[in-house]
Amino acid sequence: MANILLERTVPLPLTEAWRRLTEWPRHADVVPLTRVRVTPPVPTHVGTLFVARSGLGPLSFDDPMEVTVWQPPGDDDTPGLCRLEKRGRVIMGWAEIEVWPGPGGRARVVWREELRVRFVPGGLDGVVERTARYVFGRAVNRLLRRP
Repeated sequence: MANILLERTVPLPLTEAWRRLTEWPRHADVVPLTRVRVTPPVPTHVGTLFVARSGLGPLSFDDPMEVTVWQPPGDDDTPGLCRLEKRGRVIMGWAEIEVWPGPGGRARVVWREELRVRFVPGGLDGVVERTARYVFGRAVNRLLRRP
């Protein structure tokens, strides 16, 4: 099992940081070789399902996720929390996205993941963790930079 923790402080209001991180189709724009399908498409709520399909040709796999907690931030700087349960055959675990008020009107973002990858022995958890931290770190940075 790999555990990932990413933290960022960005010059965005809470609601904008939240929007950029939780508009699920945007993730396909920042993760190479990935498409995202959401059901129902909008608005996101507890029970929303989406599938990130990653890879190329026969080396592709689906990463289905379900939103199990959906608490968007409030206009009064109330923090936001989203929890996703990964329900795939290849990737299992969960992810949490939090946005908090940060210093100087900035948003503080906390992204946590616990990943298990089928067919990958536990002895390689360190490799999975470093790879996931790199991929998710780049994705979070790109999502937060793009309007």
